[in-house]
Amino acid sequence: MSILVDKSTRVICQGITGSQASFYTERAISFGTQMVGGVRPGKGGTSHLGLPVFDDVSTAMAQTGATASVIFVPKENAANAIIEAIDAEMPLIICITEHMPVLDMVKVSELLKNSRSRLLGPNTPGVITPEQCRIGIMPAEIFKRGNIGIISRSSTLTYEAAWQTTDAGLGQSTCVGIGGDPIHGLGFVDCLEMFDQDEETKAVVVIGEIGGSEEERASAYLANGNYSKPVLAYIAGQHAPLDTRMGHASAIIKSGSGDAVSKKKALSSAGVKVIESPVEIGSSVRKALA
Repeated sequence: MSILVDKSTRVICQGITGSQASFYTERAISFGTQMVGGVRPGKGGTSHLGLPVFDDVSTAMAQTGATASVIFVPKENAANAIIEAIDAEMPLIICITEHMPVLDMVKVSELLKNSRSRLLGPNTPGVITPEQCRIGIMPAEIFKRGNIGIISRSSTLTYEAAWQTTDAGLGQSTCVGIGGDPIHGLGFVDCLEMFDQDEETKAVVVIGEIGGSEEERASAYLANGNYSKPVLAYIAGQHAPLDTRMGHASAIIKSGSGDAVSKKKALSSAGVKVIESPVEIGSSVRKALA
């Protein structure tokens, strides 16, 4: 088993002819991901990277049987790309685009509520199930098939957690980047629920950061004590000043809310093992499974 993606996932790329889309589509293909086509309005009927290109998502789904779409579209048009995929009832939508306007995502969020689609992102590095499927921009060489689930708001710390669990001989079942924007699709709770049902996953690592309330929601979800697997967490930004906006749109903290101390306290109270340094992720997970 795995969550979100596996070797059967059939993927299209929206914006496939762009430079970044081309670069990462090629790497997805070399990884073994079933890339089955792409979308670029006005380019329907052509091919790119050996894949058929379609004018719209609905046609691409009908012709390829795609079950997931990855979006490499500029921020000005990314919301429209997500909405098109929602309208086509694409099961999984992964939006890599950064710096999307918040009001655009408010509209997307409302449409998702009554849809058949799940959104990962925006501003996500994607999702990877080692040896089966890689969608997004994660560097495949640091991942190894294993039994640790990783959920992260931070792209670079996602890679750190992956490398350390690989180096510890544990590997990963699936690694999910939920993105750092204030309004996004799947969150920590959604992924924790899926990992709890995944027989292959033996422990879950949560990589959080200052700002927002994702970690607090996860704490409330885990507080009932019914979670069946060890959960460990690291919170980035422990030394950030108060009332200061950081790099991510949601990374602003106020005294007693959104800061690393309050997040760590909430997680610890919910039974989560809080890791104090990112260099201790691999050893901490190995100890939790001993």
